[in-house]
Amino acid sequence: MSTPSGQAKAPQAPEVAAYWAERRRYIERIRKSPEVRQKYWREVAIYLARRLLWSFGFFPVFMAFWVPLVLSSFNPVVLASDLIPVLQDFVNSNPEVQATTLSTFAIAWASVGFFFLIFDFVLTPFKSPYEYEADVYMRAWEQLNHEQLPAKV
Repeated sequence: MSTPSGQAKAPQAPEVAAYWAERRRYIERIRKSPEVRQKYWREVAIYLARRLLWSFGFFPVFMAFWVPLVLSSFNPVVLASDLIPVLQDFVNSNPEVQATTLSTFAIAWASVGFFFLIFDFVLTPFKSPYEYEADVYMRAWEQLNHEQLPAKV
């Protein structure tokens, strides 16, 4: 006994190929458009700026304040009383120790930032305006060519 799904897959292949061929043609056509190209580079710049600000701005600052606050049991008085002697020692130390401390903080900041940057790139990939425009166009293309496409089950 043959299954109807095996027969249904054969006629769909040309329609699917036509869909993807039309999508490729449309993307090639809109890549030449200066407005969409400008929008693409603007979106790339905004995406990178957001990722960099989150990764190097928010997360290291958040961790620098959150971890000590958790260790002081959310008591700012305990946090300040623990932190004041450390800051006094830093101010009273010689310049080599201060430079080493500051470089250690810079390395820690950069390592936390790069960790979250890679993590952020994986979790929030870039959404190209070309793909968005192609999706909108292909929805309209499907509606215009609805009678030529196979019925959805």
